[in-house]
Amino acid sequence: MRATLSRFPIDTFLLLLISVVVLAAFLPASGAAADILSVVTKVVIALLFLLYGARLSPQQAWHGMRQWKLHLLVLGTTFVAFPLLGLAARVLVPSVLTEDLYTGLLFLCLVPSTVQSSIAFTSMAHGHVSAAIVSASLSNILGVFLTPFLVLVLMPIGGTMRVDGSAIGDIVLQLLAPFVAGQLLRRWLEPVVTRHPVLTRAVDRGSILLVVYAAFSVGMTEHIWSSVQPWRVVAVALVSAVLLAIVLGLTWITGRVARLDRGDAIVLLFCGSKKSLASGLPMALVLFPPATVGLIMLPLMLFHQIQLFVCAMIASRLSRSAPQVSSG
Repeated sequence: MRATLSRFPIDTFLLLLISVVVLAAFLPASGAAADILSVVTKVVIALLFLLYGARLSPQQAWHGMRQWKLHLLVLGTTFVAFPLLGLAARVLVPSVLTEDLYTGLLFLCLVPSTVQSSIAFTSMAHGHVSAAIVSASLSNILGVFLTPFLVLVLMPIGGTMRVDGSAIGDIVLQLLAPFVAGQLLRRWLEPVVTRHPVLTRAVDRGSILLVVYAAFSVGMTEHIWSSVQPWRVVAVALVSAVLLAIVLGLTWITGRVARLDRGDAIVLLFCGSKKSLASGLPMALVLFPPATVGLIMLPLMLFHQIQLFVCAMIASRLSRSAPQVSSG
């Protein structure tokens, strides 16, 4: 089990995230430094989505659409079942979750699936890796458009969501335009991305750390964390764990009812149950006011770590029970 978990940078990255939060608590960016950080963060987010556009192949996605039933099930779980569960969790306010924490929980239900870890877990469990690549890629390609749309539709106007022309302009300039540019420039950028995976990894991880520092710095300067009791954070973690358990059970049962073979059922299990920290946090910084975005990010950050630990254990178990000759 230790060898299994060591294949994924769970502990290291979690420690980096905690370190960034601690840094923001003691040395938050303020004044001119905060203004500079805001500009740098916007540039990094645009770069991140430019690289997403360069990395995701539309040709590969269209080629894989022959497995349309599987991909529709994955997308349905990601963008229909998850949001419905998020809306149902409204009953936990205010007894368990505050308004901002619930907004964060609902937001995590709207972001796309992960790419790298979904594919890695599918491979470890001897599922159909090629199908996982297509499903995860489709989720991220559509998520660039669907997540902001679902946020605008499902989250209340006049609350923590910035539903105005400025917010829509930020979505276009920081998310959609760089992604489309990456797709258009893919012919030239894709070879660079392929030859230098460390570059894309650094942008992925670095952007997350920068976004977290910026958000938590604002939270400290606005004194929002003083309003959150420690037990609420524990409650968010427990609710996230229950949410993951429900979706894992749902995807596994759906795979059986839809009579998917073992390899496709594993794709549905991992691609359908995962949520992307790399896509979600930059989107949150664009979509929500700086004064509350730190709290809104918290459920996604906790869910991300829980899903990695739990899915690593499930993938390890499935690997041991896999047939000698695996497909995909």
